[in-house]
Amino acid sequence: MSTVTPPDTRAPLVEALRSAALTSLVAFVLCFPVITHLTEQSGANILVLRSRWGLALALSLAVGGLRLVYALLAGMPSSGMAARAETAAGSSAVRTTVWWAVSGLVLAYPFVALALAGPGGAIKWIDNFGIQILIYVMLGWGLNIVVGLAGLLDLGYVAFYAVGAYTYGLLATSAPIQAAMADLIGPTFWPLWAFWICLPLAGILAAFWGILLGFPVLRLRGDYLAIVTLAFGEIIRLVLINWVDFTGGYAGISSIPRPSLLGIPFNAGPNGFAATLGIPFSPLHRLIFLYYLILGLALLTSFVATRLRRLPVGRAWEALREDEIACRAL
Repeated sequence: MSTVTPPDTRAPLVEALRSAALTSLVAFVLCFPVITHLTEQSGANILVLRSRWGLALALSLAVGGLRLVYALLAGMPSSGMAARAETAAGSSAVRTTVWWAVSGLVLAYPFVALALAGPGGAIKWIDNFGIQILIYVMLGWGLNIVVGLAGLLDLGYVAFYAVGAYTYGLLATSAPIQAAMADLIGPTFWPLWAFWICLPLAGILAAFWGILLGFPVLRLRGDYLAIVTLAFGEIIRLVLINWVDFTGGYAGISSIPRPSLLGIPFNAGPNGFAATLGIPFSPLHRLIFLYYLILGLALLTSFVATRLRRLPVGRAWEALREDEIACRAL
């Protein structure tokens, strides 16, 4: 008479602890040197290097703890159809929970930063971390179409970002455009609406440059495509830096009109955003508006990239990535 051996309940726990320890170690390594060291300027105008090993250790332990919780909730792989189905259901529930938690954190991020860092510290967290990260998320989604779907190693992708950014700055600060708008509509129109007019124009011109580069370059493959696109990105960088009379060189472009909420400026004036809503003025209003605007654009970019992948053209790109000869034969 055969006996059924009960499953070892300690194995999933040991595996979860091992995975959490490895994740924590990797996180601690990645914290060096961005988190572990900080440069500060002293009162004597001397750059001082300050260590933050405690913060790096706390962050790595927090990441390891989250990994441990995820592994325990999702369950480790088990044998048997029922066990695998139960594990898959648990993993799906955990993924759904994590998705809603991350979505809530992203939506409430400006207010969380304001509550934790205060009005003064929240400016850095919303601008340098929130807005900048979302901008690079959009760039990553666009790069995923070229590299991920089509399999084309484009090393000059960031050049189109520079073209769009300088297009916006040059159009917004153009004296002839400001004078023409002042004569046609009024002197206050361009400072209030320049952001909404120049933003789509910058995207259109960046896409136009991509089309111009794509016609002769996309015939190349492999290392040749990487070299040509890398050279294009370097050419754009050198032109923007050395054409001082046009781009300002290293100093960049100044006096760019700030964004407005459909013509309502974010200032302390009587016609400003705070006065319109009857709330106290704060410089955070403009940053919070920019954060949610960039978040909306990032979500739009994600939606377009996902839809392109499911369309026939996206499947053709994936087929081209896997085997170009077979794709052309079909």
